[in-house]
Amino acid sequence: MNPKLEDIARAMGVSTATVSNALSGKGRVSEALKDRIRQEATRLGYVPSVQARALRTGRSGVIGLVLPDIANPLFPALAQSVEAAAQARGLGVLIADSRGTREAQAQALQRLVRQGADGLVVVPRRGTQMPPLGVPVAMIDAASTPGNTICADHRQGGALIVEHLRLRGHRKILIVGQSSASRVQTDRVAGMTEALSGDMTGRVLWLEDAPLPAPYDLLADGFTALAATSDLIALPLLTRLQAAGLRVPRDIAVTGFDNHAFSALVAPGLTTVAQDLPAIAEGALESVLAQLDAHPAPPPRTVPVELLVRGTTTSTNQTDKETCP
Repeated sequence: MNPKLEDIARAMGVSTATVSNALSGKGRVSEALKDRIRQEATRLGYVPSVQARALRTGRSGVIGLVLPDIANPLFPALAQSVEAAAQARGLGVLIADSRGTREAQAQALQRLVRQGADGLVVVPRRGTQMPPLGVPVAMIDAASTPGNTICADHRQGGALIVEHLRLRGHRKILIVGQSSASRVQTDRVAGMTEALSGDMTGRVLWLEDAPLPAPYDLLADGFTALAATSDLIALPLLTRLQAAGLRVPRDIAVTGFDNHAFSALVAPGLTTVAQDLPAIAEGALESVLAQLDAHPAPPPRTVPVELLVRGTTTSTNQTDKETCP
């Protein structure tokens, strides 16, 4: 038999209303108590009745999630975090892939609304803005994106990369991005360039505008480090440098961003910046639920990132973690 709210309340020694608020994300319940109640609900095997809630609230209990490219390893990891945050509140998630095009993104947004999603969490295709949709929307992109709800502190992540390279003696860095149309990438690049200090110099290269110079030309130009705006850029660069016979990091260091699954598995492991995806997912969902309850959406915020130091920037076997303030 499926336990009821009353069973959880009795086990916790709290009121049924407190349990309901904790599981739905409503009301004034401390985060510590919310966590304890959710853990107890899981232990007892509590499963919310979607049909009962729909009749009571007029809501489907489903959140739509629109991602720009599920082939990018970052986005399945984000989807997992959003699904976990939704499941803890008894909600379901419908996922759509906009496949990197404006048309597919617009179709995905409208399709999820037609399918009855109570609200949407959207990672927008670069350079796009959300049209009026008639349901609450939380956007995960960059602090510089108009209407952004929550995101990693991309600018601070870029600064962490440059400071790490400075401490390891690098003075001339090639900053490599894919497209300047991406606000996420431009925020990361801004963080890197602003952190250049003293006798450090940096050049920004957008791959959509020009190809990467040949590996030995990089050395001839005096570059001792490549700082990429994504692991999807850094990992192929690492392979190319090694194929040319360069020793990483002895001849040239490489850094990425996003801590994709393969970044720790390559040899040497890729130094990169990790986002706190669970915290970002929680913040996005809380914003959608607040709007559903006719409350103002929380102010936009950024979530601290973590620098993971691996073999592409240090020849030791030590792996450090540095968290931005």
